[in-house]
Amino acid sequence: MILTRDEEENLPYALASLSDMGARIFIVDSGSNDRTSEIARSAGCEFVFHAFDTHARQVNWAIDNLPLNCDWVLRLDADERLTPELKAELMRKLPALPEDVSGLMIKRRVYFWGRWMKHGGYYPTWLLRIWRHGMAKCEDRAMDEHMLVSGGRIEKLEYDIIDENRKGLSFWIDKHNRFSDNEVTSQQQAQSTLASHDAGGPTARKRFLKNSLYGASPLFIRAFLYWWFRYFILLGILDGVAGFVFHFLQAFWYRLVIDAKLYERRCARLTSAQRQGPAP
Repeated sequence: MILTRDEEENLPYALASLSDMGARIFIVDSGSNDRTSEIARSAGCEFVFHAFDTHARQVNWAIDNLPLNCDWVLRLDADERLTPELKAELMRKLPALPEDVSGLMIKRRVYFWGRWMKHGGYYPTWLLRIWRHGMAKCEDRAMDEHMLVSGGRIEKLEYDIIDENRKGLSFWIDKHNRFSDNEVTSQQQAQSTLASHDAGGPTARKRFLKNSLYGASPLFIRAFLYWWFRYFILLGILDGVAGFVFHFLQAFWYRLVIDAKLYERRCARLTSAQRQGPAP
């Protein structure tokens, strides 16, 4: 199951990594204006349209509406691909997993400007991307949503998914600017927690730290400290020039934009309250 919109640069690599698996591939598109549909159909994918609301709701719509007559479901982003080792591992392990295993977590390996972001705490990032059909749904959150299983055990796979977006830096910046709006909305919602049996231990710990430590720290200062910790303590500096740009943008700039938008909204509410004056 792959969600798309204008993914002609990335989709061929995702589909090539799924070849020879005998998998039924669904592309859920939200209105592409490029060759996404042509690429998907020529590869034998089943192509459906559904208007986009949020990422979580698009995933859940696909789960509820696609004819997923299978034992296991794998969700990929269009800019992700399976390593050959992961594909072989899946083909070997999936038929033999016991019935009480409901979900599988995979490590995501991010590439930026062709270089693996191996340091800075960015690898491994564990994601629940494979689940037994009917056993998982996506959290209904504007941002930082995760797959939750409804029962059974979650196991980890040995090999990786590669995340490598080929649309360039301008697209990356525009995308993260949009993500910052979603993150502001998400932070203004009730802070939710995750249990290890719902989404996997690493995911639950990450959510806990984000809510209890980062979320409780002062605006603006926390963005700088987070970048400093990732770049120097967690050795993002070892990722070279690409790593300098990536860690600065992802850990500092992106987080600073989120804090600035939170601050802007707080100021707007205060100004509105002052204009209304005290209640009679």
